[in-house]
Amino acid sequence: MKRPHRRTSEWQALISQWQASGLSAPAFCGQQGIGYASFCQWRQRLRTADVVDEPAATPGTFIDLGALSAGNAVLGQGWHIVLSLGNGVELRLSQG
Repeated sequence: MKRPHRRTSEWQALISQWQASGLSAPAFCGQQGIGYASFCQWRQRLRTADVVDEPAATPGTFIDLGALSAGNAVLGQGWHIVLSLGNGVELRLSQG
């Protein structure tokens, strides 16, 4: 039996339903009659597309982290910064 061809928007909706379901990916696919391999391929494809669609930082932009340190020291709170460098690489900085 041939499986139906789904559009990108349909895969996005299915992945959102899976995330909200609380089920494991294989269990969700079995429940919905979706091929697990196809589901994984689309999940990866859409995850990569999200990264590609993020706006790029303006070259030469400078962020003064000294202001974060001074402002939060009084409150006893730290800060946590995550820089997404692409291809799944992240640089994490934190204080406190």
